[in-house]
Amino acid sequence: MEFSLEGREFIALNDLLKITGLCDSGGAAKLMIAAGKVKVGGQIELRKTCKIRNGQVVEYAGERIQVSQTTSG
Repeated sequence: MEFSLEGREFIALNDLLKITGLCDSGGAAKLMIAAGKVKVGGQIELRKTCKIRNGQVVEYAGERIQVSQTTSG
């Protein structure tokens, strides 16, 4: 799946999982991150509010999220 930052510089990892619907809530997302179930760029990420930026790929529960920046124009 693809997620657009829509002009933002970054999104917190737990917010990304919640917004994309992969986790029911921010709290659930934080638990999954702390349990080592989320990868960023192929590496396990344990920082719940890690800044996810343009071009990064997040993996969780068999899903891949490609983060991109929307350009206005």
